[in-house]
Amino acid sequence: MNRRMVLYMLGSVVKIEALLLLLPLVTSLIYGESTSVTAFLISIAVALAIGFGMTLLAHPGSKVIYAKEGFVTVALSWVFLSLIGCLPFVISGEIPNFIDAFFETVSGFTTTGASILTDVEAMGKGMLFWRSFTHWVGGMGVLVFVMAIIPSFSERSIHLLRAEVPGPVVGKLVPKIKQTARILYIIYVVITLVEVILLLLGGMPVFDSLVHAFGTAGTGGFGIKADSIGSYNSYLQWVITIFMLIFGVNFNLYYFILIKKAKLAFKSTELWFYLGIVAFSIICITANIFPLYDSISETIKHAAFQVAGFITTTGYATADFNSWPIFSKTLLFLLMFLGGCAGSTAGGFKLSRVMMLIKNAKRELQRMLHPRSVAVVKFEGKRVDDITINSVTAYLSIYILFFCIIVFIIGFEKFDIETNITAVASCFNNIGPAFGQAAANYSEYSPFGKIILSVAMLLGRLEIYPIILTLSPSTWRKK
Repeated sequence: MNRRMVLYMLGSVVKIEALLLLLPLVTSLIYGESTSVTAFLISIAVALAIGFGMTLLAHPGSKVIYAKEGFVTVALSWVFLSLIGCLPFVISGEIPNFIDAFFETVSGFTTTGASILTDVEAMGKGMLFWRSFTHWVGGMGVLVFVMAIIPSFSERSIHLLRAEVPGPVVGKLVPKIKQTARILYIIYVVITLVEVILLLLGGMPVFDSLVHAFGTAGTGGFGIKADSIGSYNSYLQWVITIFMLIFGVNFNLYYFILIKKAKLAFKSTELWFYLGIVAFSIICITANIFPLYDSISETIKHAAFQVAGFITTTGYATADFNSWPIFSKTLLFLLMFLGGCAGSTAGGFKLSRVMMLIKNAKRELQRMLHPRSVAVVKFEGKRVDDITINSVTAYLSIYILFFCIIVFIIGFEKFDIETNITAVASCFNNIGPAFGQAAANYSEYSPFGKIILSVAMLLGRLEIYPIILTLSPSTWRKK
């Protein structure tokens, strides 16, 4: 374990967070929020002191990063980000309770969107900006951002990318990992800007356009109004619906389009599987909730928005889906687990894994019927080796195990089983909204419950392994 390199990386991440805090600081200055300005200045000073202290103390002789360092760095970076990121909320008094502020910040960086706020509209603009900006930072991953701008990384930094970018397989778009990170962020920034422009054209104020674009891009879903997106016009709701679905697509496909290989992108079986599930879900829910609304267009709009919000794990809402029929709620609950495509900013189990499991089950059935047959699993036209299949199967087992453990622990809370199970599913899959008593917010959960759900959010965003490896004593041995 190259501990000095891990410490150096953590220091770099904390310094980057100090720079990111300048944006909400400027927002608070623009809106004349003196208390928030002070809170951000103190937080920036703390972040810089810790960041420079770590990097100066580290002095890594070797900057090579192996898998072990990659997983540990990613896990600890997200914890440090959340601990420092919650300081402005606490110092300003906007969220005076540290555990509440930590929960809100973890929810932001992990792009979950679960909130403890009961009156979000009472929060200042600077804090609302920071709250939503954490979605945008966490969506693509702060380590990917660090790799894109810091020149001192070896090509073994691919281990950082693999530990942070969700999905069963992560590779480089181009030979150099730094260029891959830059390409990902350029695509991310451009699509975000396009959404901001389209929201502005629909009459949404500049501030609202920015924070909602941050939430959509990171598939996070922090709203700045009590009814989330419900009070905005139909055009704006459709724009956000479309962009939620766009950010749920594998970013590699956008790179193919960028280099004029659109045919290759549209041949993606995962893309069509994703769009097929979306279309099927919209049709089913539209038919089920039609009696609740005045017109077919309004029904389709609400169905499409909620389906997009759940499958991409964004969590924005335009309707009170908690009052919908059981069939629609069940379908939305199932979408929580599926999630978006691998290599997207969406959470959940990931459709690529679902497809591989289905194909592997089909292969095993074929082997049972024809023991001598030679069957292979193919994904995106390429053969999937048994190592990858085994890793997907193992991840499913660990995924189910951790979900059950968290549900068991959260069972000590005072809520009914629907509330607790959907709250855990929502936090573990980085969605945000739940059913039952947690449909509005998570403020009624005890401090213990909020800590457990915060851990669930981190486990879900980092896909479990980085957290497990960081907590394992064997990881920290020198050899």
